[in-house]
Amino acid sequence: MIDAGTVVRMREQSAARSDAEIVDLVRDGDVDAFETLVERYEDRVFGIVARHVPPRDAGEVAHDAFVRAYLALSSYAGTGDFAGWLARIAVRACSDYWRGRYRRREREESALSDEERRWLEEAASDRSIVAIERGESARHASELLDRALSRLSPEDRMVIEIVHIDERPVKEAAAALGWSAGNVKVRALRARRKLRRILGEMLEDQGGRP
Repeated sequence: MIDAGTVVRMREQSAARSDAEIVDLVRDGDVDAFETLVERYEDRVFGIVARHVPPRDAGEVAHDAFVRAYLALSSYAGTGDFAGWLARIAVRACSDYWRGRYRRREREESALSDEERRWLEEAASDRSIVAIERGESARHASELLDRALSRLSPEDRMVIEIVHIDERPVKEAAAALGWSAGNVKVRALRARRKLRRILGEMLEDQGGRP
């Protein structure tokens, strides 16, 4: 039987290993070694997920990201940045979360308040989505923006959130999404245009209601 002191020493030894060394241990059958990677990166993965899914679901999606990473370890070459590889898996988990939610949701949009209509008018214009979200109508922005984002594809939603809302550099967004920098720029531009069009349509729909 392994005593507590031995367990502590084993954990310390594992914590001192590089990511690639721990991955090799897991591949060789030491599945418990993966827990070291979870402890090392749980804050980072949760931070990524928490920015892109509702708080109530962030823990589950983060857990799903680690499960995916464990199952995909055979595809990790070991020559790149493990943290970046794991971040891309977390972003894909967020995209899949929204894809599943879109399939399940059947939502009726209620009539908008005057404040929400004003926010839509501003958001449908050429002003920055980020600036609007931080403005005086911010308390209405989150729900309305989520409603509009839900009409985009999961991929377009993620590129909008990472590039325009999180304001991350294109290079960082490309690494997270697993796309080229050029593809990120094009998709971000197209997705933003789609979002403005959707916001305008939402405003028109409300204008046509009694």
